[in-house]
Amino acid sequence: MITTPEKLAASNKATIESLLGVSAAAMASAERLAALNLNTARAMIEDSMAHLKALTEAKDPQAFVTLQTSLVQPGAEKLVAYYRGVYEIASQSQEEITKLLESHFAELNNTMNAVLDEAAKSAPAGSDVAVSAAKSALAAANSAYDSVSKAARQVVDIAEANINAATSAAIKAVGSTAAKPARKSA
Repeated sequence: MITTPEKLAASNKATIESLLGVSAAAMASAERLAALNLNTARAMIEDSMAHLKALTEAKDPQAFVTLQTSLVQPGAEKLVAYYRGVYEIASQSQEEITKLLESHFAELNNTMNAVLDEAAKSAPAGSDVAVSAAKSALAAANSAYDSVSKAARQVVDIAEANINAATSAAIKAVGSTAAKPARKSA
C-alpha cells in the first residue's frame, strides 16, 4: 500500500507549522524593534531637554560653543548604538528565520526523496528513468539552494564587516571633530 497521501499531508502540516514559526519570529522581531524605537525616542527627548537646559544656562558665547561641541560625541555614539541595535535585531531575526526555513527545507527534501523511492518501487517497468530524472532534479535544486545560501552568508558577513568599519570610522571622525577647540570670535 502506498502511503504517499499521508506523507504529503504530513509534509503540508509541517509546512504550515514552519510558516507559523516564521510568523512568530517575525512578530517577535517587530516587537523588539518597536521597543528599541520607543526607548530610543524617550532617551532622545530626555537628552534634548537636558541639553537645552544646559545650553540656556551657559554664561557666555564661548561656554555655549564649548557645551554644544561637547554634546556631539555622546549623540553620535547613541546614534551608532541605535543602529547597532537595529542591526542586531535584524540579524537575529534573519538567523532564526533561516534556521526555521532550512529545517523545513531538509524535512521537505527527505519527504520528497521518500516519495520518489516509494514511487520507484511501485512504478511500472521502464519508469525508472523518470524517477532518476526527478531525483536528479531534486539533487540539482538542493545544490543550487546550498550555493545561494553560502553566497548569502558571505554577503551578510561582508556587510557586517563594512558596517563595523564604517561605525568605527564615524565614531573616530566625530570624536576628532568634538575634540578640536572652538575658535574665538574677533
